[in-house]
Amino acid sequence: VQLVESGGGLVQPGGSLRLSCVASGFTFSTYAMGWFRQAPGAGREFMAALRGSDSRITYGDSVKGRFAISRDNANNILYLQMNSLKPEDTAVYYCAAKIYGERYDLWGQGTQVTVSS
Repeated sequence: VQLVESGGGLVQPGGSLRLSCVASGFTFSTYAMGWFRQAPGAGREFMAALRGSDSRITYGDSVKGRFAISRDNANNILYLQMNSLKPEDTAVYYCAAKIYGERYDLWGQGTQVTVSS
């Protein structure tokens, strides 16, 4: 089982990026998935989650109205559309899944997002 993120890069303030997370080795559609980020010197911050059972979506307060999580069950891909990016969004972004229990226990390697002019 693994998760592989992609789509990060350098973007100017106000710009957009779409992150992708390809899942393999498990039945993607039935598990809760989420996005997190970690900035240098900071703890891991919750961005968004999408529940497997009913596709309920939740967002962290810092990204509500700017980021959108979605999934393509046919291709086992989780997305994070990020709009109106700010310098403080600079971080390594991780996708995660709840495979074995109620906690996020499967993590990708992360993808760097840098917002700077």
